[in-house]
Amino acid sequence: MFVVDQLIMLAAILILLGILSSKLSARLGLPMLVLFLLVGMLAGEDGLGRIAFDSPQAAHALGTLALALILFDGGLQTPVQSIKQVWKPASLLATLGVLTTALVTGVAASYILQISLLEGLLLGAIVGSTDAAAVFSLLRNAGINLNSRLKSTLEIESASNDPMAIFLTVGLLEILLNGLKPGIGLLQLFVLQMGLGAVVGLAVGYGIVNIINRIHLQANGLYPVMVTASGLLAFGVAANLGGSGFLAVFICGVMVGNARFVFQRTTFLFHDGLAWLSQITMFVMLGLLITPSSLLEVWWQGLLIAAVLVFVARPVAVLPVLKCFGFNSREMALVSWVGLRGSVPIILAIFPLMFGLASAELIFNVVFFVVLISATLQGSTLAWVARKLDLIAKLPPKAPATLEITSLGEVDAEIVEYTLSDNSRAVNRRLARMALPEGAVVAMITRGEKVIPPRGSTVLQAQDHLFVVMKNDYKTIVEQVFADKGFEPAKATAELRLKGTSTLSDIDWCFALNLTALHSDISLEQLCKNQLADNLAERQQFMFGQYRFEVAEMVGERVTTVLLHQAVAAPIIQAPAV
Repeated sequence: MFVVDQLIMLAAILILLGILSSKLSARLGLPMLVLFLLVGMLAGEDGLGRIAFDSPQAAHALGTLALALILFDGGLQTPVQSIKQVWKPASLLATLGVLTTALVTGVAASYILQISLLEGLLLGAIVGSTDAAAVFSLLRNAGINLNSRLKSTLEIESASNDPMAIFLTVGLLEILLNGLKPGIGLLQLFVLQMGLGAVVGLAVGYGIVNIINRIHLQANGLYPVMVTASGLLAFGVAANLGGSGFLAVFICGVMVGNARFVFQRTTFLFHDGLAWLSQITMFVMLGLLITPSSLLEVWWQGLLIAAVLVFVARPVAVLPVLKCFGFNSREMALVSWVGLRGSVPIILAIFPLMFGLASAELIFNVVFFVVLISATLQGSTLAWVARKLDLIAKLPPKAPATLEITSLGEVDAEIVEYTLSDNSRAVNRRLARMALPEGAVVAMITRGEKVIPPRGSTVLQAQDHLFVVMKNDYKTIVEQVFADKGFEPAKATAELRLKGTSTLSDIDWCFALNLTALHSDISLEQLCKNQLADNLAERQQFMFGQYRFEVAEMVGERVTTVLLHQAVAAPIIQAPAV
């Protein structure tokens, strides 16, 4: 038997054990990263498996690859709207917050461990970033949802603070080992890391979105692989130019995730699975790397440093920033508590081992212990703290089924799922009375565990999930049809392409255009015939009230499609009294 055969079998067993251990996460109230680490520790040379793994270089290589894939997936799932909403507080937390955390924790660590101040600051920088994946996977498993601003702040901060921690770690190692000057030299390194990382991420992200929508690959399964390769390309180019590869791969993910491209949902599902595989592999490997007995040698120092990090450094870093942006005391308390440490600190703790720093082993063991304490303490109490602070928002309904168009870029259509709220204007109305624009068709309705065939007589109910096939630019219009009562129509919608069978009352109900006062029960087809009389033909227009109507399509004598222009224009044919 070849050695690789044994390695494949061991890797499969460890990954399966990691996946199975995730089932215990919700029951135990622990983040999955803790369970993955425990699987690795139990399989290691001090555990039941007796697997010997002592290669910081291999751990660094695999950990860097896994972390790049995790950050890329995080970027794919980060909406630009969330970034716009909270980019100021989140960016300050991701930079100034990490720096403050590193300083406070580092000074304390130098005294507790009796090491130099620079080595203490190095430890503080290593544990400076938080782990968003662990936090929100735990919140989802516990059935907890935060308000949009609070959740977005935590997500964007956690997703974007890794590059700052990596920069501080690399910079301090340069000072300790290569004599880099802390002032100008460190500032130049910061500008180079962040600037190149951002530029490369934007450039690669923009380029791949334009390429993927123009290229026609023979195998559909190559599209997700192509997106993955683009993320790794962004990381590699930035890192080789001296920039932050982790910042580049995250920004590239944001660029790709917020663009429209073919096989988008398939790509997202592929990367979600890839990110989970990366997390399991990385944490199990890191569990193998640590010798559990060595943690007992630093347990009390680790406890003290973890206490400083959780109860002093994190609040000091968070409270002044959030206070400036109008967060209330309960929100600030939760953000202070959500300082869950995860994969990045352990990966960064390998750096000193690789470069032969004298205190490297001590720093690695302490960091590992601090991560375990932080993840266990904060992770297991996060749901309780959120409830006590009364910050739990109502969970949004989720669709029990999803659909996706499997077509290439030249097809100008997509399938969008809408969930009807209790206050939706579509509730208790027949589907035939929903004035969907021409070219939008309800393909399927799911209600609980049932699939309801969409017919004109189907009465829509709250919590129904409607899957609508529509043209790409119809989202805003269709959203108005199924929105809550009182929803303001989008100002940008200047033209509605409607079916001739839609009545004015139905159009008014769906779009709040005040047409009922003009004529409620008449259809658009009949309105056109009444207004145009002998002039009825395609492209003919007339004014009716404050709106301009245009006959867009006819089949024989039937008017099938009508354009309703919401902008007031000079009448082509003045409407007579009806």
